[in-house]
Amino acid sequence: MSVKMEFLREEVQRLKDEGLYTNIRTLESPQGPWVDIGGKKYLNMCSNNYLGLCSEPRLCEKAIRYIELYGVGPGAVRTIAGTMSIHLELEEKLAAFKGTEASILLQSGFTANLAAIPALVNKNDLIFSDALNHASIIDGCRLSGARIIRYGHCDPRDLEAKLKEHQQHEGKKLVITDGVFSMDGDVAPLPELVEVAERYGVMVMVDDAHGEGVLGRGGRGIVDHFQLHGKVDVEVGTLSKAFGVVGGFISGSRDLIEYMRQKARPNLFSSALTVPDVGACIAAVEILGESDELVQKLWENGRYLKKELKGLGFDTGKSETPITPVIIGDEMTSKKFSARLFEESIFAGAIAFPTVPRGTARIRVMVSAAHSRKDLDFAVEKFALVGRELGIL
Repeated sequence: MSVKMEFLREEVQRLKDEGLYTNIRTLESPQGPWVDIGGKKYLNMCSNNYLGLCSEPRLCEKAIRYIELYGVGPGAVRTIAGTMSIHLELEEKLAAFKGTEASILLQSGFTANLAAIPALVNKNDLIFSDALNHASIIDGCRLSGARIIRYGHCDPRDLEAKLKEHQQHEGKKLVITDGVFSMDGDVAPLPELVEVAERYGVMVMVDDAHGEGVLGRGGRGIVDHFQLHGKVDVEVGTLSKAFGVVGGFISGSRDLIEYMRQKARPNLFSSALTVPDVGACIAAVEILGESDELVQKLWENGRYLKKELKGLGFDTGKSETPITPVIIGDEMTSKKFSARLFEESIFAGAIAFPTVPRGTARIRVMVSAAHSRKDLDFAVEKFALVGRELGIL
């Protein structure tokens, strides 16, 4: 390696020395409650496969069927020759599912934030962003060039104070929050945030990546959960978590979506979602529209696991959702905890700075509707074993 690139090795070594290096595992089987890694089976407790749809036969069959009908790739960006009838079909189904007038499909949830935010505001405008918003929101805010004003996490009073302080600003103003915060599992106080924003005439956007398929009637998300239809201007969602595939979308009024088709740069300059992805996503939306059985099972599993881990004495934070953080604190200890779990056939990665603040490193336990009670009991048994070994319990 040349001298000018030596900083690469130095930075990786620093991450290792500080316990911040991520050991990336490779799955050798379909995503599911149990996965194959290195020729062995592990209980999977760290994926976002909330409803177990990643390897659902109906999704696979739909993907295969659509390949037979439409090929594999769209061949272009949406605005040139890449819009296919199946893209419109999925967009219509997503809008109906979300209870909005329209939706636009993007390549990922991350991309959807990069599409929406810079299209809505620019350097003359203000963004009021929750202090713990996801990296994709932060990056979208930075790309917009707007001034970013952080308000206290899930704190409508602080938001109001910030809005009042800047109420004379002549440019546009946008309040942005995650719906469910993925590291702690807490839910944004959306009714209060919307009420404050309405008082000051400010746009509201919610990124519902971890609320889709989890909150609301049959997993319709946080806006449905709080019955705020028509009061949230921009809803961003992902198709890579509860829906089990990949992709993102923006939902809202017809005017918003028509505007995004013309202005959102990922729609203008990056190829459309592939045919099999679209087919599988359509099947996922259809399944959620038919029954809330998977959503109910997810919550049942989440409540059970949280109760058992808290009963052992683990700190599970302030989660209000099936996301269950087991907060260790020290980064190195959290890495050791994850490594010992792996030796005990539990796949549950450690999460540390910069994903979470320093000193709050954790094992983020992600349950799925696909987990059985036997699976969960096995996980509790191994968490107890490792917790005692490391002096956490």
